[in-house]
Amino acid sequence: MGMMNKNTVLAWATFLMILMGLILIAMGAFKYDEIAGWGFATVGIGFFAVAWVFNALKGRV
Repeated sequence: MGMMNKNTVLAWATFLMILMGLILIAMGAFKYDEIAGWGFATVGIGFFAVAWVFNALKGRV
């Protein structure tokens, strides 16, 4: 794969955070019917927020 620069690392981190956020939201929506589902969905939204920050940092670090 070769050397990865900082922007490539941030791009991969953004992609993985979005993927994990979607998985957590799906778990909260479809797997857990009790109050734990709200927690999973909230953490998934938090993953989206961190991915947004990673995406904003590309080209600035």
